[in-house]
Amino acid sequence: MSQAALMHAGQYLVGIDIGGTFTDCVIIDERGAVYSVKVPSTPADFAIGMIEALSAGATALGLELPAFCRSIAFLSHGTTVGTNAIIQNRGAKVGLITTRGHEHAIHIMRGSRGYTGRDIRKVVHFPETAKPAPIVPKRLIRGVSERMDCFGSIVAPLNEDEVKHAVEELLGAGVEAIALCFLWSFKNPAHERRVQEMIRTLAPNLFVSCSIDIAPKWGEYERVAATAFNAYLGPIMSGYLKRLDRALSELGYRNSLQISQCGGGTISVERAVEAPLLTLDSGPVAGVTASVYLGGIMGHQNVITTDMGGTSFDVGIIYGGRPAYTFVSNLNQYDFFLPKVHLQVIGSGGGSLVRVDAEAKRMTVGPDSAGAFPGPVCYQRGGTIPTVTDAQLVLGYLDPSNFAGGRMPLDRQAAHDVIAAYASKLGMDPLECAAGICRIVELQMADIIRKTTVEKGFDPRDFVLFAFGGAGPAHADVFARELGIRRVIVPQKKAASTWCAFGAAVADVLHIFEHAEILPTPVPASHLNGVLARLEADAKARMAAEDVSEDRHRFEICIDLRHQGQINEVEVPLDNSRLGDDYETDLRARFVTRYEQLYGRGSALQGARLEIVTLRLRARALTPRPEFARAALVSAPPAANALRPARKIWWSESRDLVRTPVFDGEALQPGNTLDGPAIVETRDTTVVVHPGTRLRVDELGNFDLTFGASQ
Repeated sequence: MSQAALMHAGQYLVGIDIGGTFTDCVIIDERGAVYSVKVPSTPADFAIGMIEALSAGATALGLELPAFCRSIAFLSHGTTVGTNAIIQNRGAKVGLITTRGHEHAIHIMRGSRGYTGRDIRKVVHFPETAKPAPIVPKRLIRGVSERMDCFGSIVAPLNEDEVKHAVEELLGAGVEAIALCFLWSFKNPAHERRVQEMIRTLAPNLFVSCSIDIAPKWGEYERVAATAFNAYLGPIMSGYLKRLDRALSELGYRNSLQISQCGGGTISVERAVEAPLLTLDSGPVAGVTASVYLGGIMGHQNVITTDMGGTSFDVGIIYGGRPAYTFVSNLNQYDFFLPKVHLQVIGSGGGSLVRVDAEAKRMTVGPDSAGAFPGPVCYQRGGTIPTVTDAQLVLGYLDPSNFAGGRMPLDRQAAHDVIAAYASKLGMDPLECAAGICRIVELQMADIIRKTTVEKGFDPRDFVLFAFGGAGPAHADVFARELGIRRVIVPQKKAASTWCAFGAAVADVLHIFEHAEILPTPVPASHLNGVLARLEADAKARMAAEDVSEDRHRFEICIDLRHQGQINEVEVPLDNSRLGDDYETDLRARFVTRYEQLYGRGSALQGARLEIVTLRLRARALTPRPEFARAALVSAPPAANALRPARKIWWSESRDLVRTPVFDGEALQPGNTLDGPAIVETRDTTVVVHPGTRLRVDELGNFDLTFGASQ
């Protein structure tokens, strides 16, 4: 289907993002107007929360839910169902069939047990660490006789009698899914495909996960872990997505449901059912996708994205208009292959719990969260432990009568009382204690941003920072200053709290195809072009199966290289879909530039032999995008209707309560400028403007914060 036909099929683009605390819905109409709504998530069944979000969106438009669903041209959904299933150990009962003699690779893991560089305390005190609960217990692993060599030649034929016996044993043990991962199967998939056929004959409805479909590259442990995780999620995700797809069809939605994926785009619901692993972190990644889109409109090619919600704080990098990517992910201590937008995540959100060690006079914030239920103490749902949201309320940053647009009144006195009890243990004033809670979480956020940028070879001072999520704009002023960043953008006023849902709505369809082959340079261009042609043919076949017209196709080619004999691989993007005969000089120059950006000037071995490791094609299908109108800038001060009653707010700069002006952010006009201290409120977001900071509403409707010399 072409872009024009897609938009003709309906008049709304809709993105939905399910978080740990709230489910967000963003609706974009034909004129480019953006509507956003937010409802509590429903962990018992996230599909309920999604339908409730759609219902709230329909109400905002003045429509009945079925009429709204019939008018949707494109619906994309970011979900945390898979991530939560892994974290909470609620996945399927999985059996594993692998090459005989290699049954324990998934239990041996790597020597670091998944802790390398991620938790310095556990690295230093490694003997105290333990391996995680196994995805597949040893009793459910079967080895069968077969063997391919590294060239894809059959060394030992597949013993089908052993396969049949292994499958029958696993079925007898009650497995709900089977993972298949044979050595070197990505060089020759014949044995895996044959076993897949046999399982479908013996158990037609059983979920089967093949390594050649999930992670077709070398790295036995990471490949088997990815395949097992996919099987672990398969029955849960497929049941959830099929129920959701059916419910939407019954409500009148006529187009294909798209699911946000971790690579920075969307996939069809059918592909998500086959490969649910691709949905991990899909919600936060959509925030990066939205920031790439808006950054391109604004002319910002280098952006740090920060998403602070109720549970976590997610940081991404956009450099040269492209997100930073990673190809090995870590979850629950397991390293596994997954090509995705690189995010660093810490447990610092509005619901992060505060703990006090009275003897050590020490206070910590996070990583555990109060979640949506019971939530912070001020929610009046039974919470007893203070959170960052409680601290913001005590300091005066939040209006207790206007939180979430007035839909959820907050109990300031309850928050004050519980923080006062903590303050007494530390010998502090309650306001100082609340300020300390915010300061701790802000420094934690600054630290993870510093780590994310520096580890990728970037200086945070060279970037613009985008702050979104329900809680992010309240803290961005402080952690941006801490890093020396001079400019913060809070995107699209009230849409900032639902920015990941906006990203889902504007994301392109994306499929990633890889070919893994170690090729020492020089490599004939004809060989590489042949591989790229096969990847492109696979991409076109996938797009055709999803009824995507060729005028929407866009292909991006990248090559992973390394110094021969080393393990540090660098992804190098190419400008063209094919290589010329003299490609190597330019490819080497690009590799050296990126390598030295990552590892330091002079670290690349000039003239050394390189190895091509992976050829990668990102196949995109363009989707309709909203056009943001640029408004004329006014030079007058904010209008009277933008003023709200001033209130006393505790500022760390003055260490005192100061009567501070408060503004209705949705009533501010492009060109309006405010100098801190000030508070700017939208329905779901509060922007805290500290002394020395200037906020300006730009022509696109974003809040633009600058400090110091950049003002």
